[in-house]
Amino acid sequence: MPQVALETVTPQLIAAVTDRVEIKDITKAWEPALYQVKAFLAERRDLVASGRHVFLYHHPTQRDQPMEIDFGIEVAKAFDPAGAVKCVSTPEGRVAVATHVGTLSSLPQTHVAIHHWCNDYGHPIGGFSWETYTWGDGPDPIETVVRYLLR
Repeated sequence: MPQVALETVTPQLIAAVTDRVEIKDITKAWEPALYQVKAFLAERRDLVASGRHVFLYHHPTQRDQPMEIDFGIEVAKAFDPAGAVKCVSTPEGRVAVATHVGTLSSLPQTHVAIHHWCNDYGHPIGGFSWETYTWGDGPDPIETVVRYLLR
């Protein structure tokens, strides 16, 4: 299981396309959204930053409800919306964080570890979580940093 820690984070700007999907459909929704963001950033080279992908999850009040998700890429500065692509900021504050190294198919284990850790140590989870992906040449990221905003 991954190590979970507390961290204080500042907002990170992303160029994102927002979709509302059920958890089981995330794997179908992220790629078309990121293609739109990549096409936008190809025209706006002044915004390009690290290139890391960031998925910002807005937690619904009921786990079985569709979730609003911002599928994005880190950018260097704020910008005005263009079509479906808008400037979004990740939350700031205290988070529970863990780094996942391995295939995307095993990423849910990292989320479970954070949920268990928060429960065990009395840190209520807030309304957002996000994943920051660092990609290499293969089909899976080199690492995925998972953060849960705490209340």
